[in-house]
Amino acid sequence: MIPWIELDSADAPGGKQRLRLKQRGTEFSIMLGSNELMNSRLSGSEEALATLACERIGHERSPRVLIGGLGMGFTLRAALAVLPNDAHVEIAELVPAVVRWARGPMAVIFEGSLDDPRVTVQEDDVARIIRSSQAGYDAILLDVDNGPDGLTVEANDALYAYSGLAAAHAALKPKGVLAVWSSGPDPRFTARLKKSGFDVEDVRVRASRSKRGARHVIWLAMKPR
Repeated sequence: MIPWIELDSADAPGGKQRLRLKQRGTEFSIMLGSNELMNSRLSGSEEALATLACERIGHERSPRVLIGGLGMGFTLRAALAVLPNDAHVEIAELVPAVVRWARGPMAVIFEGSLDDPRVTVQEDDVARIIRSSQAGYDAILLDVDNGPDGLTVEANDALYAYSGLAAAHAALKPKGVLAVWSSGPDPRFTARLKKSGFDVEDVRVRASRSKRGARHVIWLAMKPR
């Protein structure tokens, strides 16, 4: 079996653990300590996050989309595949090393998506960007940490608390969608979304493109007209 090789590491926000980029043949993995955050073989649910959300804003002209978390670019590439040529996609990535890896060792799986003229990348906290926007986005896609039950940064919890959901609601245009990826279900989060004024649907999707393997959850929270 081909061994894993650690290509690089970086401090995770908060400084308690390190993110590690590993490669085995053509496969990549990003680890936080002993936890695998993402793997290049498992892209199905991240792609679904983008396609399900963008389907719901397909009627909009020049849609503006904010993606929280660059990861391995699966959500970005799926969004670009379905969004029109006049769309604008903003990526917020808190860890500069992740952007560096995307343009370096993992460039082969990003397939030039970061150079798409519709895309801008901000090395910034997506929560700050959301708070600074008022009715600016047609869609906000959050693939941050492990979902509402986070692993990496305690501050990420604020994204999914009532205060963070209120900020997201305010940052969306009428009929906008907040789409949230999670490794598993969370009925309490569903309840918070509803109490925050969203119409909510949760969808179970496979982690891989096949019909096998783990199921992840995507919340589609619509802001009413």
